[in-house]
Amino acid sequence: MRFELDEDQRDFASALESLLAGAGTVAAARAWAEGDHAPGLGLWKRLADLGVTALATEASPVEVAIAFEAIGRHVVPGPWIESAAFLPVALGHEVEGVATVALPPHVPLALDADVAGTVYVGAAPAPAGTSFGDPLGSVDRTRRLFRLQGPDVPGAQGHDEAFDLAVLACSAELLGAGERVLADSVTYVKQRTQFGRPIGSYQAIKHALADVRIALDFARSLVLGAALGDVPVSAAKVAAGDAAYLASRTGLQVHGAIGYTQEFDLSLWLGRIRALVGAWGTASFHRERLLQQLAGTGAEVR
Repeated sequence: MRFELDEDQRDFASALESLLAGAGTVAAARAWAEGDHAPGLGLWKRLADLGVTALATEASPVEVAIAFEAIGRHVVPGPWIESAAFLPVALGHEVEGVATVALPPHVPLALDADVAGTVYVGAAPAPAGTSFGDPLGSVDRTRRLFRLQGPDVPGAQGHDEAFDLAVLACSAELLGAGERVLADSVTYVKQRTQFGRPIGSYQAIKHALADVRIALDFARSLVLGAALGDVPVSAAKVAAGDAAYLASRTGLQVHGAIGYTQEFDLSLWLGRIRALVGAWGTASFHRERLLQQLAGTGAEVR
């Protein structure tokens, strides 16, 4: 089967790309990392006005995947997976404003709890008296993680449909981030010269970038297949995580020393990919979950 986006979906993807390409998302991400949330919240409102926060309840998972691929490609900051994928399904309605969630054991920390209007544990608001403590560091400087503290903070179970949509959104965001790193890497190797030649003319670099292209194309098929319900979402998460991580490692190698610097924009995508690979279930969890599903044991891994 060959799947292609329909005209409405292509128009939606184009509108998202047009908005984000001119929205200063890199500057917003850098400001968010420094604690200035105003640019990111302004971008949040624009995306919400476009309908991104309503997709989980009013559109199909395909539109969710389209939106989150764009979010990953443009390194948009904020708890988008929580607010626009998990919570609308868990609550049964669109979330107003910025919200975040902790979902132990796979999402033990609440992302951007200091910005969110409401912090949830599963589908319930955090119990009265819950505190968040100081933010914990993340390899992605735009992600501020908070551990919920309090005597009545429960572990969250259930919400399988909401969890799976969040995993799909995370997979699509990884795919978008990987695509951006590949695109920037291809541009860079055409410009950077060594021994009088663009480094992109060397076979070793061509082959490395081609491997990334193949991995991302394979992951894209699984992400779209998961959005259609034809592929287990855990397969999409594993493939997207592996492909994006390969893109990040290859991108870092071809950029050389400049790729290690925080001042270079590539670092934003490298940090985002590394953080999302383990978000909403680790690779080992999703591989084990996929194994159980394929084996048909009925013993769902939690």
